[in-house]
Amino acid sequence: MANDTSISEHWRRDGLGRAILDALAAAGKRLDALTVDDLAPADHFHGGGLDATLRLARLAGLDKAPAGTRVLDVGGGIGGPARTLAARYGCRVTVIDLTESFVLAAQLLTDRLGLGDRVTHRVGDAIALPFDDGAFDVVWTQNSGMNIADKERLYGGIHRVLRRGGLLATQEPMAGPAAPILYPVMWARDERASFLRAPAAMRALLEATGFRVRTWDDVTAETAGPVDPAAIPAYAAPRLIMGAGLDEIIRAGHRNRQEGRLVSVQAVLERL
Repeated sequence: MANDTSISEHWRRDGLGRAILDALAAAGKRLDALTVDDLAPADHFHGGGLDATLRLARLAGLDKAPAGTRVLDVGGGIGGPARTLAARYGCRVTVIDLTESFVLAAQLLTDRLGLGDRVTHRVGDAIALPFDDGAFDVVWTQNSGMNIADKERLYGGIHRVLRRGGLLATQEPMAGPAAPILYPVMWARDERASFLRAPAAMRALLEATGFRVRTWDDVTAETAGPVDPAAIPAYAAPRLIMGAGLDEIIRAGHRNRQEGRLVSVQAVLERL
């Protein structure tokens, strides 16, 4: 079973924030006038990118939510979704992530966009959330639970920090009907750091934890990404973070989806 140290080492990328800004500058972006949309290819590190983030936000009704809606982004990495929710919808977002180098990059990018009054970043463990009961209106998580074996504890903690009637908005790779998963994948080089469950099992777990499903959508096709690794530019988050290993990951990922080994779900659930 993977531990916190091995997960952090898998994701550790020192100097990532500066690398993102340099890559954007090389692509012709003006760093002195950077917007969340300019930054989106480089900071939405999950299947489907910005489009998937906006889709999930609409499912959760954040496009119609009052300004100041309190959002916790669990495993929010370098903060692309958090900055999008803050800039587009006026949410106040707290991001927690286990990997310090991601948090440092996230803070750099948030400060660059002038969103520090609406988005805060901190290093922390998703299964030991350091927040008060009922502190948030929405818990948001995109592609962050794959390294976590103890999903009962993960979602129990999320349930605790949500107010009654609050929402869990999640996008998550899950195990398909075929097995096993082919490696490497984005989140793991082998099975020791990968903990996927099938959609039916995940839904049952969430309902047993105290959530009611509002929406449960299979988005495997929409979040698959380009088949040709060459189509992913140098400034895109997967290329910047996974480096030379990305092409093999892309090939394995498409086989996993095509052969039914991996599916992706977007869901919105209400905290009872």
